[in-house]
Amino acid sequence: MRDLDALLGNAPRYPQRIVCMTEETTETLYRLGAGDLVVGVSGFTVRPPEARQKPHISTFLEAEFDQILDLRPDLVLGFSDLQAGLGKELAKRGVPVYIFNQRSVAEVLQTVRVIGALVGLAAQADELARELQSNLEAVHQQASGLPRRPRAFFEEWHEPLISGIRWVSELIEIAGADDVCKESREQQGAKGRIYEPQEVARRDPEVVIASWCGRKASLETIRAREGWDQVTAVREDQIYELSSSVILQPGPAALTDGVDQLARIVTAVAEGRKLPRKKDGDLRRAD
Repeated sequence: MRDLDALLGNAPRYPQRIVCMTEETTETLYRLGAGDLVVGVSGFTVRPPEARQKPHISTFLEAEFDQILDLRPDLVLGFSDLQAGLGKELAKRGVPVYIFNQRSVAEVLQTVRVIGALVGLAAQADELARELQSNLEAVHQQASGLPRRPRAFFEEWHEPLISGIRWVSELIEIAGADDVCKESREQQGAKGRIYEPQEVARRDPEVVIASWCGRKASLETIRAREGWDQVTAVREDQIYELSSSVILQPGPAALTDGVDQLARIVTAVAEGRKLPRKKDGDLRRAD
């Protein structure tokens, strides 16, 4: 029996050293009170701020494999088919890897629950998912009282012009607007969400929300597009920028700060108001 106990006891019940190649898995683990399990993070990590003190082991498309191995992880977490190659290389080196591929709001909530289950915190993860869903329900309820639903365009990149990924499109809808490029939310990759600027102009959004992934959006570039001087959002100066860290990470941030900021914008447009902005277009913090 002692020999069996020795065999069964040579590994912890759940992972104890986790490397996160994207931010949302890091944020989720910290929200679950398991931040101490994280031993390496993406260089793009913003939330929570203390996680940035951990070793930076990856960008989105590249990873420091030797550095990851030096951290002795018993689990590496990633996101998207774009990280499939990173996952394959780590698996070949003997590292356990879990690559998520959530695209919808429902899948984001499911991912929160799966992350919790992987580290033995299923009950806490379910509670967090319920908390996030409750915030979405509150935003949706508030939006139901708006005088109208504005036409919105979410700009994820500028050249080529790419509309918002599925969870962003769904959050816009929850916040009380109609996404003028809603049909593209079914596309798995960014190539299926590319639009000619003239086509977006033809759909005449009443508000444009820009969040260029990893880069500051230029509102002047948006205004200067050929034919966009006739777009309602441009004529009425309803163009805003959101930080990609709060909306383009498919995790808790998007379902809290991200949707809340979308709701502020949509509410203002629906009520015929403009929100104060900094010179660079970012929303000012509400008092």
